[in-house]
Amino acid sequence: MDDNATRELLDHILAPWVRALALTPVAVDETSATLRLPFSGELRHGGGMICGQVFMAAADTAMIVAISAALGGFQPMTTVSLNTNFIRAVRNGDLLITARVLRMGRNLVFGEVEIIDGVGKMAAHATTTYALLD
Repeated sequence: MDDNATRELLDHILAPWVRALALTPVAVDETSATLRLPFSGELRHGGGMICGQVFMAAADTAMIVAISAALGGFQPMTTVSLNTNFIRAVRNGDLLITARVLRMGRNLVFGEVEIIDGVGKMAAHATTTYALLD
């Protein structure tokens, strides 16, 4: 998928509250997608760190883009599992979210996602399973 197709997917497939994260494509190929999550103070909870829910929504979105790229375009799918390990707290700075398709089956897709903070360190790692819908 090219940048235009990726932006179209991000603008029209996602729920409005996920679109509000303002994720932008950095790189997309046939097995992976990297998105940038621009920092906003509104992403932080009362403790001053970016909320885990933000990490998980960004990981889920990046994986949808990666799967769509592997399929040659968006196809209805649903998240079966999203297991996230939060490795380090992030207080500010843009995040890079890279999703990789590990195995594409007829009905299930397995993947992994790395979230890298503004200083280049891994902030979270997720494994995912998606069901492709007819």
